[in-house]
Amino acid sequence: MMCTKMVQVLWGCFLLWNLYISSAQTIYPGIKARATQRALDYGIQAGMEMIEQMVKERNIQDLKGSESPEFLKIYYVNYHFINIKINAFALPNTSLAFVPGVGIRALINHGTANISTDWEIKSPLFQDTGGADLFLSGVYFTGIVVLAQDDFGHPILKLQDCYAQVSHNDISFSGELSVLYNSFAEPMEKPILKNLNKMLCPIITSEVEAVNANLSRLEVLRKIDNYTLLDYSLISSPEITENYIDLNLKGVFYPLENLTDPPFSSVPFVLPEHNDSMIYIGISEYFFKSASYAYFTAGAFNVTLTTEEIFSHLIRNSQGLGNMLSRIAELYILSQPFMVQVLATQPPVVNLLPGNFTLDIPASFVILTQSKNSTAETIVSMDFVASTNVALAILGQRLICSLSLNRSPQSIV
Repeated sequence: MMCTKMVQVLWGCFLLWNLYISSAQTIYPGIKARATQRALDYGIQAGMEMIEQMVKERNIQDLKGSESPEFLKIYYVNYHFINIKINAFALPNTSLAFVPGVGIRALINHGTANISTDWEIKSPLFQDTGGADLFLSGVYFTGIVVLAQDDFGHPILKLQDCYAQVSHNDISFSGELSVLYNSFAEPMEKPILKNLNKMLCPIITSEVEAVNANLSRLEVLRKIDNYTLLDYSLISSPEITENYIDLNLKGVFYPLENLTDPPFSSVPFVLPEHNDSMIYIGISEYFFKSASYAYFTAGAFNVTLTTEEIFSHLIRNSQGLGNMLSRIAELYILSQPFMVQVLATQPPVVNLLPGNFTLDIPASFVILTQSKNSTAETIVSMDFVASTNVALAILGQRLICSLSLNRSPQSIV
């Protein structure tokens, strides 16, 4: 009995430890991006011209086959269509819809296409070459594009449940014997259509793989400036509901020379359940705090001004700080050069509030003099916290930012 109770206690401790470890290792996004059904609908309209250009530039796989046409009374005819080009196409009934937990379903119906090609025909009795035009109608396609992520945080696509079919095709030959070939074009259309339909899903799958090759080259770690990098890689596969898709991006800043995560964790946050707009973007406090910590660690908030810089930039100001620096300069500049240091003593603190956010910067202001062959001597040292309130508003297509500097506590030594 004692042994059984001990096993139960140990098992309970093991489960609690696993829960603790899993919660401690959970990574939450710093940035969330949401695309709604409106974005998909707009993408169909805006992307059709781009898709048409891509299709026209794409090289299509050659079409080969062998048939034994009874009307020619010969054993076989080998045909080979090469240099296949899509000159025009129309997809009047195209739709995209979310499949919860899976991906995006694409549906194309009643599509048409005009194709030009060169051909070769070989048989025991003759062989010939020429050109041809194909008109395809009743183009139908359905499939689910599954969205996931690779090991480096790039998005990847997979095609699932592909079904594609062309219902009708009309072929018109050109060349010296075009009248003869066109007279028996109709019997040739059925085998050509059969082979074409077999090729459609492999062609579409190949196009998806080509897109993945481009996605794998996307930059997910970008240099912002000489101090920091921004990591906006995917931290999980996209979350898909009936009405939208959410992308969870890492959204963390790093010092340029150090890719160690900041000493604080991200916390979960959710976007509001709205679908009126095409795109929603959410940025967490973690994003801003990581930026603050990265810039602080990289020394971006530390400024040292020499005598020459002070004269050229600050002493021109006849009020406030400029007056104080002018008087100090009169006392020391003839015998001793001086410098001013403004140092952030801690990472700036960012707090997000409804409609605005605050930024508190703990800093130190130091004026020093240093004669030749001596150590620097502090004249004035002042610690202060610069507190700033930033309000954001959207007017039309502009983001309006209003900034106010609050009074900050300070101590002078």
